[in-house]
Amino acid sequence: MTLCTVLPRASSQLAGQKASIVCMAMRAIQPKRMLSSAGSDSSKPTHPKIVHDMAHFKTSSNKHPLGIEKLSGEKEVWSNPMQHSVWTEEEVTSVQKTHVETEGLADKIALGAVKAARWGFDTLSMYKYGELTTAKVINRAIFLETVAGVPGMTAGMLRHLRSLRRMDRDHGWIHTLLEEAENERMHLLTFVKMRQPGPVFRWTVVAAQGVFMNLFFMAYLVNPKICHRFVGYLEEEAVKTYTDIIAAIDDGRLAEWKTQPAPEIAIDYWRMRPDATVRDLMLAVRADEA
Repeated sequence: MTLCTVLPRASSQLAGQKASIVCMAMRAIQPKRMLSSAGSDSSKPTHPKIVHDMAHFKTSSNKHPLGIEKLSGEKEVWSNPMQHSVWTEEEVTSVQKTHVETEGLADKIALGAVKAARWGFDTLSMYKYGELTTAKVINRAIFLETVAGVPGMTAGMLRHLRSLRRMDRDHGWIHTLLEEAENERMHLLTFVKMRQPGPVFRWTVVAAQGVFMNLFFMAYLVNPKICHRFVGYLEEEAVKTYTDIIAAIDDGRLAEWKTQPAPEIAIDYWRMRPDATVRDLMLAVRADEA
């Protein structure tokens, strides 16, 4: 998702108002969850055995003090509670590589930082070295998403704190940024279903997150505009990466992904058809980044 990158040229206040309207409309159409059994009389006391349909929470043997239970059926479905896009065939196939030319020092700093980050992604995952393999692609995607999920959460947290200090609304930006962070996290959770990284890779992610999170945090305090432009250019690079991956699937270098089933978590999240493949998954992820 790239709603958090709509700040490059437009007025932040106008963009925030539009985002607020969108968020309010989406909440208005979201069905309400029933915490008591269907058809119960509202004038009667709530049944002590409450069934909670939040199936995305992890099931455990611990009992809730109020007797709340998680709904379970024949098939456990991970249901993400946050809003996210469900793309049409036309939308996922029409995405193209684009680039916004730099204007001013802020844009140049942001683009330079993204180019440096891309070099690091490619080097650590060995993406540009030797023959392209599914293992290299997944490593590249996993590392990218561990970084891409940081800006939205960091910016959303800082804007949340700012709203508290000023005791004023944020016009939808907090929700938009947190939805962006959650979308990137879902990309990560999908890819790790296809390949589990080793201990060295995981420690590299820990180190990279520690450095990047603090740098982005400080940068957002000083100059939010540069940070938003950084995310915009980062999304451009992500679209390039996933476009190249789809091309590699089509030209036979990653031919197995034409028929390999997509992970179930992806089918549930993007509401893809039951027989969706990894190629369909890459199209959906690219549409999120566009």
